[in-house]
Amino acid sequence: MTETFDIAIIGAGMAGSSLAAECAHHARVLLIEAEDTPGYHTTGRSAAFWHETIGGPQIYPLTAASGDWLAEHGFLSPRGGLHIGRKDHRAVAESFVAEFQAAGARIELIGRERLERIVPGLRPEWIIGAWEPECADIDVAAMHQHYLAAARKVGSVLRVRARLDGVEREGGAWSLAWSGAAGPGEARAALLVNAAGAWADGVAQLAGAAPLGVQPLRRSMVQLRVDPVPPDDLPLTLSFDEDFYFRPQGGRLWLSPHDETPDVARDAAPEELDIAMAIDRMEQAVDWKVLALERRWAGLRSFASDRLPIYGFDARCEGLFWFAGQGGFGIQTAPAAARLGAQLLLGLPRDAMTEALDAACYSPARFGSHL
Repeated sequence: MTETFDIAIIGAGMAGSSLAAECAHHARVLLIEAEDTPGYHTTGRSAAFWHETIGGPQIYPLTAASGDWLAEHGFLSPRGGLHIGRKDHRAVAESFVAEFQAAGARIELIGRERLERIVPGLRPEWIIGAWEPECADIDVAAMHQHYLAAARKVGSVLRVRARLDGVEREGGAWSLAWSGAAGPGEARAALLVNAAGAWADGVAQLAGAAPLGVQPLRRSMVQLRVDPVPPDDLPLTLSFDEDFYFRPQGGRLWLSPHDETPDVARDAAPEELDIAMAIDRMEQAVDWKVLALERRWAGLRSFASDRLPIYGFDARCEGLFWFAGQGGFGIQTAPAAARLGAQLLLGLPRDAMTEALDAACYSPARFGSHL
């Protein structure tokens, strides 16, 4: 017998699970996940921080609206964030700080003397910084499990190892069929949510909708053992050139070349050149010695052409709702994004978390008829 749901969500990473949890009190929800474990791809490979300036000023409202929820639920730990620059970065740094101060972020310009106290071993040419005291680590795994459990508690159903094979709109509802290691399955749902991350355009096409140009970009990360051991209170440290960032993790250093290499939807892996570039850039910033490269991994961060997320109903495909294109800010904005998504999807009123958000700037309708 085919099960019937109000909403079927494709993808059980942070995007799909958070939206399911927000919708589950109002509707019967099915979560369909192709992998053995939810969050295997981007969610499970996150650099795991909440950072007010990531994504730019148009993402800041989502980040700010999510911060209190993350703190109240115990998912944040103090870290601090620091952009660093050389002499020729002064104008960029001043503009960056002014822009985010105007948006409401806590950020200040600092000089060499304070930089030396914050980042031991910082090479002398790095003389200017932007300090963000509110930056925090996120317990991504606990947050993801919270959302999955919250959705399950009120009746949502999760199907893993379920690779979507067919989607058809008939009789005012969606018929879905999937296959996988757990065997074939099928269901019907009034609404279909595309929360498939790097696979979002493919899911849209399977449903008969036009792709919106969601591009997967590969981001690489390594875990290093360095001398001296990075202090536990070392902040997330980023270059104004956006060509590296690092932070401590359990006595080790997590380092990225801040790469954004166009890729395809797949199980991403880091390239040797990206790893080498990351280490070289770090060594140009600090006088630490690399003792061992212990781990390496990569994830896919998916962006629309304007680098804003896509939340809303498809303009031409009835009953298809987009919840995709969250780039590198999907974890830290998930609470507000999911709340807003549920309100748009189910026609619910705005609340204190979402009342200041401009949903129109995230709508699929912004892409017009050129696609």
